[in-house]
Amino acid sequence: MPEGDIVWRTGRLLDRALAGKSLTRCEFRVPALATTDLTGSTVTEAISRGKHLLIRFDNGWTLHSHLRMEGSWRIFADGRRWVGGPTYEIRAVLGVPGTTAVGYRLGVLELIRTDREPDVVGHLGPDLLGPDWDVAEAVRRLRSDPDRAFGEALLDQRNLAGIGTVYRAEILFLQGINPRTPVREVGDLERVCERVRQLMIMNRSGYEQNTTGDRRPGRGHWVYGRGGRDCRRCGTAIMMEQFGPEGQERISYWCPHCQPLRPAQSRQQPDSGKAPGAGPGC
Repeated sequence: MPEGDIVWRTGRLLDRALAGKSLTRCEFRVPALATTDLTGSTVTEAISRGKHLLIRFDNGWTLHSHLRMEGSWRIFADGRRWVGGPTYEIRAVLGVPGTTAVGYRLGVLELIRTDREPDVVGHLGPDLLGPDWDVAEAVRRLRSDPDRAFGEALLDQRNLAGIGTVYRAEILFLQGINPRTPVREVGDLERVCERVRQLMIMNRSGYEQNTTGDRRPGRGHWVYGRGGRDCRRCGTAIMMEQFGPEGQERISYWCPHCQPLRPAQSRQQPDSGKAPGAGPGC
C-alpha cells in the first residue's frame, strides 16, 4: 500500500499539473460517478492528508481518492501514451490544457462537498508530512490505549496519519522495539514519532523508500520484505507474521535478537547523531 510519502508526492504532482486550470476533460469510470461531468470547473488545489488525496474545485466540490494497495495517479503531457496500466484499470481522467491526470486502480473515488471533507478525513491523527503535524497530539493518541501492541497502534491512522507497514517495520527495528510490545512499555514515543517523520521526509521527494542509506539494489531496507533472511546487524533470521485485529491483519517483520519482546526502555538504542536510517550493516 502506498504510504504517506508516496501519497504526499502524488498530491504535489497533481497540484502542479492541475491547480489554477479549468478541466477540458472529465471522466469517472466508477458506477457512482459515471454520469458526473466537471468539465469547465477549475481545480483550486490538490493536497494529501495522510494516505488520502483531495482535489478541490472552484464549484465547492472535492474529489476524494485513496490509492489502497495498488492505486496510482499518473500525469501525461498531451500526445504522450498513457502507460500506467491497461485501460480497464482506469478509474478517473482529468484533463486540462496540455496535461491529463489519469487515476489507475483507485481503491476509493468519490465526490464530496468541500465543506464536508471532515466526514472522510476528520478522524485522522496528525499528518506526519502535513502542516498540522503535532508530535504531542500523536503521542497523546498513542498513549490513550496503553495495552495495545505498539505495532498495531502505529498503523492506526487515528493516531498519526501516513505510516504504513514499510515504515512501521523499519522504525521499530531502528528503535529496537518488538512490534508486540505494549504502548505503555515504549519509553520515548516522541523520538519514535519524530524519527519516522524524518525517514518519510528524507524519502518523499524520491522514487524509492530507503531507510538504510545504502542505495545499492536490494539494500534499502533493514527488515521490511526480508523475512527469513539474515539481519543486517546481527545475522539472525528476520521473522515475519500477520497480526492485528481480525480482518485487518497486516504483515510484520522484525529481528528477534535486535527487537526482543521486553520493556522498550531496556532496548532503546543510543543516539549516535547519525542521519535517519544510518547505522551498522552491510
